[in-house]
Amino acid sequence: MNRCRGKSIDIKPFSAFRCVFKRLKKKYKKKALCDRVELSRNNTSHGALFASKNLHPKTQIREGVYLMYPKDNTDNHDKSTEEIFIDHQRNGKARPWREKKITTISYYELLHLLEFKKSSRVRDCGSVLEFNSDGENHLKLAKAYFCKSPLCSMCNWRRAMKHSSQTKQIVAEVVKRKPKARWLFLTLTVRNAVDGDTLDQSLRDMSLGFNRLFKYKKVSKNLVGFMRATEVTVNKKDGTYNQHMHVLMCVESSYFKNTDNYISAKQWRELWQKAMKLNYSPVVHVQTVKAKNKKKSDLHSAIDETAKYPVKASDYLTDDQEHNLIVVKDLEKGLHRKRRIAYGGLLKELHREFNLDDPEDGDLVKIGDEEEEIGEEAYRVVAYWNWQRENYYLGSQNKKDSDEKGGK
Repeated sequence: MNRCRGKSIDIKPFSAFRCVFKRLKKKYKKKALCDRVELSRNNTSHGALFASKNLHPKTQIREGVYLMYPKDNTDNHDKSTEEIFIDHQRNGKARPWREKKITTISYYELLHLLEFKKSSRVRDCGSVLEFNSDGENHLKLAKAYFCKSPLCSMCNWRRAMKHSSQTKQIVAEVVKRKPKARWLFLTLTVRNAVDGDTLDQSLRDMSLGFNRLFKYKKVSKNLVGFMRATEVTVNKKDGTYNQHMHVLMCVESSYFKNTDNYISAKQWRELWQKAMKLNYSPVVHVQTVKAKNKKKSDLHSAIDETAKYPVKASDYLTDDQEHNLIVVKDLEKGLHRKRRIAYGGLLKELHREFNLDDPEDGDLVKIGDEEEEIGEEAYRVVAYWNWQRENYYLGSQNKKDSDEKGGK
C-alpha cells in the first residue's frame, strides 16, 4: 500500500497490468516477425517499387524491409576491370574468397531482418581486398576490413587459419622443450541447450566448470599445458544446441606410469560432472595423440580439430527462413562476449613469449600463414566485390605504376 495525497493506493493491480503488457508486447513482436517472413514469400517481383523508390538494382525486399547493398563497388569501371579475381595458393588450389563472401552476405541478410545494429559491418566485411604480389602470381593479403562477428564465415575462416598456425608454432616449441611429454585430446560436453538464454548460461557454466576441473590435484599434478576451443552445433532433429569443448592437453610422461597419476575415461567423466555440479553423467571422450606419423600426424589432426569454426554456416543457412532467423538470434545471444579459445600452462607462456596476437579479436589480415610469405614486393593487387555479379574483380593499378607516378 502506498499513500498519495492522503489516500491509500494498492499498487498490485498496476504490477499485474505491467506483466500482462510485457507478455502481449512479446507475443505481437513475434507475430510481426512471422508476418514479415510471410510477406517475403508473397513478394517475388519488385521492379515497379525499385523505380518508384529510386533504389539500387541490387536492393532486395525480404520480410517487408529493404536490404540495402553498397552502390560504390557495383559496376564501378573506374576501380575494377572485367577480369575475375582468383587467389591461387602455391599448391594450385584457389582460396575460397568468393564462397566465404556469399555466405557472409546471407548471414548479413538474417542480421538485418533481426534488426542487429552490426549488420552493416557484416555486409562490408571483405568487400575490398588489397594484396602484395611478387609478380609471379604469389599474393599476400596486405589490407582488408573484417567485421569479426562470431558467426561470420569470412572471419571464422581467417580465425581458423590463424589459430591453427599459432598452435602449431607453440606445439612445435613444446615438443622441443618437453620431448618426453605426451598429448591427449579431450572432449567435454553437457546436455543440449534449447534456446539462446539457456545456451548463454550453459557456456558461462562450462567456462567456470572447466577452470575448476583443471585446478583439481588429480588433473594439475601432471599437466604441462592445454589449448581449449568451444564449439556449438545445431541438432537437425529437434533444433537444440550442442555446446562442447575440445581440449588439446600436454601431460608429463609420468601420467601413464601408475593409477595414482593416470586418469581413466570414467574418472574424467566423474571429475567433469563434479566440476560442473551436474545431477547426471555427462558424455566425455579422451584419447592419446601421437606427435609423429608418416602422412599427417595425429597431433596436427587434433590441432585442426580445435581450430575448427565455432559454428558451421550450414547450421543457420538452410532452406527454412524462419528456422534460420531463430538459430541466428539464439547463437548471437549465446556466443555474445564468450571466450571461445584459451591457452593454459606452458602453452599460454609460449603464446606470450612469441608475442602472438589474439586469435579471436586480433588482426585477421596477418594470420602467420607461411604459405602467404612472398619475396620482394613488386605489385599491389586490389580486388573489389561486385554486388551485381556476385564475384571479386581485379583493380586496374599496380604498386610500381602508382609509385612511379608519385615520384614524378
